[in-house]
This record gives sequence, C-alpha cells and structure tokens, in this order.
Amino acid sequence: MLKKTQARTCIECGLPYDHPNFSYHAGRVQNGPAYWSERGLLCSHACSTAHFEKRVKAGDPMTEPASNPLEQDWS
Repeated sequence: MLKKTQARTCIECGLPYDHPNFSYHAGRVQNGPAYWSERGLLCSHACSTAHFEKRVKAGDPMTEPASNPLEQDWS
C-alpha cells in the first residue's frame, strides 16, 4: 500500500513542517512556510526549485500564484 503524504510535510522530500531545517517566512514558524505551491508545502529553496523544474519538464507548470497556505484547511 502506498504511503499517503501528510498535509504538513514538504511535497518534494517529506520533511515535516515543524522540523528545524524547514524554511519559514522571515525565519519564524509563526509567519508560515517560505515556499509553497497549490499542491502543498515546500521546505526549502532547493525543493521549491526541484518542484518547479519537475512540473515544467512534465508539461504542467504553474499558471498563477498559489493561494496562501495559512488560509487553507490542511486537516
């Protein structure tokens, strides 16, 4: 059975949202994640770049900015 990715993990590498290496806006967890797409959270610049490149290569680039993840229901 496939393991389902949790909503509060990086969609590229699976790093949990509360991990010390997760990048937060202005370095503060209270400010939310620094990177995301409409598909979920991204933990770092490296994962954000990898996600972007994968989507372009697959012919599915983002066409508009993703909404603020703090305004979404991640449950």
